[in-house]
Amino acid sequence: MAKPAKILAALAACLAAASPAAWAQPAQTTAETVNISLSDYAFAPAALNLKAGTAYHLHFINAGSKDHDFTAPEFFAAAQVAPADQAKIKRGTVEVDKGQEMDVTIAPGAGDYKVICTHFMHNMMGMHGTITVQ
Repeated sequence: MAKPAKILAALAACLAAASPAAWAQPAQTTAETVNISLSDYAFAPAALNLKAGTAYHLHFINAGSKDHDFTAPEFFAAAQVAPADQAKIKRGTVEVDKGQEMDVTIAPGAGDYKVICTHFMHNMMGMHGTITVQ
């Protein structure tokens, strides 16, 4: 039987791995703003091209008549997320209610990622896209 301290250490390691990466201030002092519109049933732009390790201020705008989300768990897991914005990302998802806006500052990790809206049928109706980080 494992000792409680070992179990707690293993649990802490698992939680840390599932959370967005800790924020290490990128070299530049200001983040580039990227506007991302969530409408009925599309992201604009549908394809994001970002640079790894560069700070970006993602400005999500729900221009639709329904609630939407921006779900990209692998993207957010590979990114460094500003401490003040970490609570805005839950299980790789940023929820943006109808008519609302949300801001998240990140420094993404290199890779190719998929993004979808997980609300009922939204992905099937075209609400999906890609994120390329080089």
